[in-house]
Amino acid sequence: MNPTIETILQHRSIRKFEDRPLTDEQIRTIVECAQAASTSSFIQAYSIIGVKDKEKKKKLAELAGNQSYVEHSGHFFVFCADLHRHERIGEMEATDVTGSLESMEKFMVAVIDASLAAQNASIAAESIGLGICYIGGIRNNMEQVTELLGIPSHAMPLFGLAVGYPAQQTDVKPRLPFEHVYHEDTYNTDEESYKEQLEDYNKTTSAYYHARTAGKRADTWSSQMANMLREPKRTGMKGYVEKQGLAKR
Repeated sequence: MNPTIETILQHRSIRKFEDRPLTDEQIRTIVECAQAASTSSFIQAYSIIGVKDKEKKKKLAELAGNQSYVEHSGHFFVFCADLHRHERIGEMEATDVTGSLESMEKFMVAVIDASLAAQNASIAAESIGLGICYIGGIRNNMEQVTELLGIPSHAMPLFGLAVGYPAQQTDVKPRLPFEHVYHEDTYNTDEESYKEQLEDYNKTTSAYYHARTAGKRADTWSSQMANMLREPKRTGMKGYVEKQGLAKR
């Protein structure tokens, strides 16, 4: 164990923050740590929009499903898959890059790059005593978020990251068992053991919720997932992505 590993293993989502903005130095440090993340072929296909404006934060909180901790965070970062600068590079270098920018492969590169950067940012924030919460809800209203933040072609907002000084402490939520996630040499397709592991994890998550809510809740992970996956969500995503000039081929 070391401080870095301890920070990672103590992660929990924070949904209540002190009324205290991050300093410009903290913001710069978090972004520079994000930039230190690995990036495929040095393409650096992401951008980060920091939202300080109170009215914009309030609107983003509303668009994300009335999540108040977006508005009341110390700072709100929006991570974008971004190939817009590469579109400009094509013009600068008199090179037709359209086929690449519209490919599914480069879209995946941009999404992965942004996700790696965000996780670096999260660990950096938590290492200096701040709390974080990822906000996928900004994808509920992609067109409005895009307009609000002035996001250009060949770029799109993927998720937000609310960061601030924690005004609450919650327990670390139990993850899937190691054996269920880690497969050595080949994917474990033994369905019987697979289901046994899931049943064991259901008991763990049920006990966690029971303790956390003083008996008001005791649902299992598999029931949560089944309910969530029962109906497709954000079904307009493919159309929006293609409209932005991404993943068209």
